[in-house]
Amino acid sequence: MNLKLIIDIAKALLLARWRQTLVAAIGVTFSIGMFITLLSFMTGLNDMLDGLILNRTPHIRLYNEIKPNVNQPINLARSYRNSHNFIHSIKASGSRQTLYNNGAIMQALFSDKRVIGFSPKITALVFFNDGAIDITGSVNGIDVQKESKLFHFSDYIIAGTASDLERVPNSLVLGKGLADKLLADLGDVVQLTTAKGEIFQLKVVGHFQSGILELDKTQSYASIITTQKLLGQAANYITDIQVKLTDMKQAPDIANEYRQLFGSDAEDIQTANSQFETGSFVRTLISYAVGITLLVVAGFGIYNILNMMIFEKMDTIAILKAIGFSGNDVKSIFLVIALSIGFFGGLFGLMLGLGLSMLIDQVPFTTASLPTIKTYPINYSISFYVIGTVFSLVTTFLAGWFPSRKASQVDPVIIIRGK
Repeated sequence: MNLKLIIDIAKALLLARWRQTLVAAIGVTFSIGMFITLLSFMTGLNDMLDGLILNRTPHIRLYNEIKPNVNQPINLARSYRNSHNFIHSIKASGSRQTLYNNGAIMQALFSDKRVIGFSPKITALVFFNDGAIDITGSVNGIDVQKESKLFHFSDYIIAGTASDLERVPNSLVLGKGLADKLLADLGDVVQLTTAKGEIFQLKVVGHFQSGILELDKTQSYASIITTQKLLGQAANYITDIQVKLTDMKQAPDIANEYRQLFGSDAEDIQTANSQFETGSFVRTLISYAVGITLLVVAGFGIYNILNMMIFEKMDTIAILKAIGFSGNDVKSIFLVIALSIGFFGGLFGLMLGLGLSMLIDQVPFTTASLPTIKTYPINYSISFYVIGTVFSLVTTFLAGWFPSRKASQVDPVIIIRGK
């Protein structure tokens, strides 16, 4: 049968029951719109929450952990080699926290195509002197440029600039919570005591706010050179190397490879932050479940409307089959009706979802713990719109298949005889 004729008949049936058609299309539009809006908002929220930790966390962290030596002297003695030796209160070995031969390690990382970049780091535990009170804290020695490029350090600076750490000698960037405790503004000098009892004075050149209050109350940042001075160490002293990979999913395997190759400890991001990935997965799963439920509900609405249309158009179907339309032709007519509702309803649903997402994106969202976030987060991923389009067409096709199959089986003789 001529496709154009089938489309014309489907159009005539749609317009003859335009109110029911409009209701079905609105159902699809609302479902797709809410599906897009919900996923855009929830995934944007996931990205924001995970970014608080994951964007600041290296994919692989190379370091030397302080731990007891597994090869105790008694195990090396020949007379006790075949014995079970029970040793209590084993003390940590005399190994240093510094990464041995870190220059060669960084050269190997630089040549590794799987690595986007790396940033050396030093962690120093100190006491910030506030009159007669000592506040426990830490100073993180960083390469400012690499830290900003790989781990968004400069994005969390809420006062001053990150580059001042390299330009100003003996300078420090304080966490906002720690700065409030010390009443330290930009340009002030704070005094701290190292674990060895040495006293240093550093100039405050910035405040940072990561969004995690407990960290902001204890952490501060300085250049690597300044931190090496605090610890009284040489210029090659590095305690950590933070690695960013091209593919984060390869982190566990590459970490195991680096552990054996460099002879150091290696912690991958999946191990360090497994709870965040679990939370993101659950939130995304709930979003998809709710969105798909809306589409299924809209599909049932289309199914009911087409069923009513077939019941009311029995005479029309009988006449079509009497004048030569086959059962497949009749089925095609009602499938065109269903897909037309799904297509146009889905199209307006995509526009509604985009509009609502843009509206939410303009709503102010101000909180002291997230200084870099000004509005509610939205993810405008094209995949959401593709998924919404596919689901709207598949749902409406399935909703129209069963009624169209029923219409194709109508016996025109029985209908006309009944009239």
